[in-house]
Amino acid sequence: MKKTILSLLFLLAVTLLNAQQVNVEPAFWWSGMEEPELQLMISGTNIASYKATVTAKDVYLKEAVTLESPNYQILYLDISESAPQKFDIVFTDGKKKMTYNYELKPRNPKRREIKSFDSSDVLYLIMPDRFANGNPDNDQIPMRMPYKVDRNDPNARHGGDLKGISDRLDYLSDLGITAIWLNPVLENDMEGGSYHGYATTDYYKVDPRFGSNDEYVKLISDAHDKGMKVVMDMIFNHCGSDHPWMKDIPSADWFNNLGEYVQTSHMKEMYFDNYASEYDKKKMTDGWFVPTMPDLNQRNRHVAKYLIQNSIWWIEYSGVDGIRQDTYPYADYDMMIDWCNAVYKEYPEYNIVGEAWLNNPIGTAFWQKDSKLNNRKNTNLKSVMDFRFMGLSHSAFFEETTEWNGGLHGVYDHMTYDFIYPDIYNVLRFLDNHDTDRFLKEYPSDLSGWKQAVTFLLTMPGTPQIYYGTELLMYGNKSRSDGDIRLDVPIDQFTREGRDKIQNEAFDFLKKLLHWRQGNGVIARGGMKHYVLQKGVYVYERYLGDKNILVFMNGTSSDVEINLDRYKESIKGKSSGKEVISGRTVSFGQTLKLSPKEVLVLE
Repeated sequence: MKKTILSLLFLLAVTLLNAQQVNVEPAFWWSGMEEPELQLMISGTNIASYKATVTAKDVYLKEAVTLESPNYQILYLDISESAPQKFDIVFTDGKKKMTYNYELKPRNPKRREIKSFDSSDVLYLIMPDRFANGNPDNDQIPMRMPYKVDRNDPNARHGGDLKGISDRLDYLSDLGITAIWLNPVLENDMEGGSYHGYATTDYYKVDPRFGSNDEYVKLISDAHDKGMKVVMDMIFNHCGSDHPWMKDIPSADWFNNLGEYVQTSHMKEMYFDNYASEYDKKKMTDGWFVPTMPDLNQRNRHVAKYLIQNSIWWIEYSGVDGIRQDTYPYADYDMMIDWCNAVYKEYPEYNIVGEAWLNNPIGTAFWQKDSKLNNRKNTNLKSVMDFRFMGLSHSAFFEETTEWNGGLHGVYDHMTYDFIYPDIYNVLRFLDNHDTDRFLKEYPSDLSGWKQAVTFLLTMPGTPQIYYGTELLMYGNKSRSDGDIRLDVPIDQFTREGRDKIQNEAFDFLKKLLHWRQGNGVIARGGMKHYVLQKGVYVYERYLGDKNILVFMNGTSSDVEINLDRYKESIKGKSSGKEVISGRTVSFGQTLKLSPKEVLVLE
C-alpha cells in the first residue's frame, strides 16, 4: 500500500513537472520573411536547466542562450528555408520534459506592399483612454496591479478604448482625416493604471482595458475600409517598472543603472555638441526617463533583437501602416539604425517618425535620414517632428504682427530654415500633442488666430498632425496638469447638435480644408515660395507644374490694403483666384484689401 502511494505521488510529481508552463515570445511567426533569424524568448521556472530541440527538418536551432536568471532562455532559429508549418519545441531536463507547439504562418503578400503615411496624409492623434468609451464592460477589469477608474481624476483611467475609436471612424472620415496615430495601446499593467500607455508591461498584448489584439487588428482593417491609415506608437527606450522583467531581471545588463537610480539629463543636444563630455553623453542615454520607466539597454544584443522583432511582429500581424517612435534619441544610436534598416528590409515603403524633441530646427534635422549636418552614421530615420514650429505657433498666430517683428514674422523666419532638412515632406508639422500645451489655452471667443494656424498647418510643406479635439476647440494648459491637455471628448460633441455655434464654425472650417487637401498634389508635393511681410501680411505660394495656390494672411488686428505688384511672379498674370473656404472670387487688381486677421486660400 505504501509503495502504491509513493508510486502515485511520483507519477503526480512527474505530471506536474511536465505540465509546467513556458511562455514563448513571440507566440508565432511567419515563413518567407526577409530576415532569416528568429529569436524566441522563453520564460518559465528554471527553464535555463532544460535543453531545447526542434522537431522540424527545415528549422534549425542556431544558438541557445541562458542568462543570469534561471527562468529565461533565448533561442535563435534559422528559418531561411522554412515552410509554413507547426512544429514542436521540446524542452528536456533529465526525466522532465515540456513541449511547446510553435507555428510559422504563411506570410500575407500584401504586408510587404504596405504604403505608409506621407505628406498627402493628415494624421489625427488620439489618446485612447480619453477619446471615447465604446465598451464600459472593460473599464474596471482584474489586473495584476491596482488602479483607479475615475473620470474626475486627471491622473486616473477614464475608460476610453478601441471600440470607442472604432465607433467614431465615420466621424473622422467625415472630418477628412486620412491617418490615425494612437498613443500606445499595449498593456500597461502598472500601479495607478498608466492611462497614457508609455509604460509597457507586455509587448505582445493590447491592454485589455482598451480591448484585445483581435479588436486592434479589426480597427485597422475597418480604418482601411474607410480609406484611413493607422500609425502605431512604440517605445524602445524604456518599459514600465511593473514589467515582469523588473520582477525577475533576465541579466544585469538588461537595463541601465539598475544599482542606483540615475535620471536622464534630457540634453539631446549632446549628440552634435562638439564639447560634450562622455559623462553627459552616458547620463543622457542611460539615465531613466522617470522612476516608473526603467531604461532598457539596447546595447545588449538580446534586448535589441527582441525590440526590433516585436515591431515587425506587430506590422506583420496587424497590417498597421506606420510607426511613431517615442523618445527616439534616448535609445542606443546604432541599434536604432539597425531597427530602421530591419523594418525597411521587410516593408520597403514604410515610414517611421521619430520623436526627437529639440527646439532648434538644426537639431531636429540632424536626425533625419541623409542629413548633411550629421557627422555620425546615417540615422536612416525617414521622418522627424518639428517641435520648434509647435512652440512658436502658440504665440505667433495670436500676437500682433508689426511692420518689423512679432506674430507672423516668426513663422516666416522659421520657414527660412527648411533648407536644412534633406526631405521637407517627411517633417511632421503640428500645433500641439499629448505632451504639450493645447494650442488653445482657454475657450476662444474669436477663431481668427485658430483659423490662421490650422490653415498654415495644412498648407505648409510637410506632413500635418492634428491633436484630437482640435476641431472641437478643446483647450488645456500643461501647467495645470498633464490631464488638462488630455481631457475627455464630451460624447455629445461628436454630433452637430451637441456642439455650440463656434464649435460648428470651427468644425466646418477644418472639414472644408481637410477635404480640399485630400488628393491635392500641389499641397502634398509642391514647392513653396514666400514673401517678406508687407504691412504685417504674410503671403506664400504653393506650386506644382502649372498649378499654384496663393495664401494671404493678415497678422494684424486692423484692415490692411497691400500692393500686389511685388507678388506678380506668383500671380502669373491671372486676374482672380477662387477662395477655397468661402468659394468667392477674389480679384487681383493693383491692391488687395484684407480685414483684421483674415486668411485667404486662393486657387
